[in-house]
Amino acid sequence: MVIRLRLARFGKRRAPVYNIVVTHARTARGSKPLEVIGTYDPIAKPPPEDVGGKPIKDIQLDTARAKYWLGVGAQPSDPVWRLLSMYGLIEPQWTVARIKAAAGEEAVKSKEPKPKKKKVEGEGEGEGEGEQ
Repeated sequence: MVIRLRLARFGKRRAPVYNIVVTHARTARGSKPLEVIGTYDPIAKPPPEDVGGKPIKDIQLDTARAKYWLGVGAQPSDPVWRLLSMYGLIEPQWTVARIKAAAGEEAVKSKEPKPKKKKVEGEGEGEGEGEQ
């Protein structure tokens, strides 16, 4: 059975707290996990007054257990992939777009309008006119 690393939601309404859990892929989000390897609080807390800067989101992770589960083939969900890449445990997704954006190139090609097809005489004539 496939093992996944994913987030399980806890907390109050409008104040979520997530556990980073190891679970079977087909189990429900709130069911009992195999192991809890960390927590993630997405609500930004104000930074300490002496440091200043950006608000801080709290992430706690048992890196040794995360490395173990990745080593035995557990597949992280997209949000967990992002959190693990912040810790440097796995490569971040979407690196090509970031590299191109940093170099000043367009990450996605802009669509140019396609030239309209010219109607060739004799083509399409006779359709629907009831030829015999």
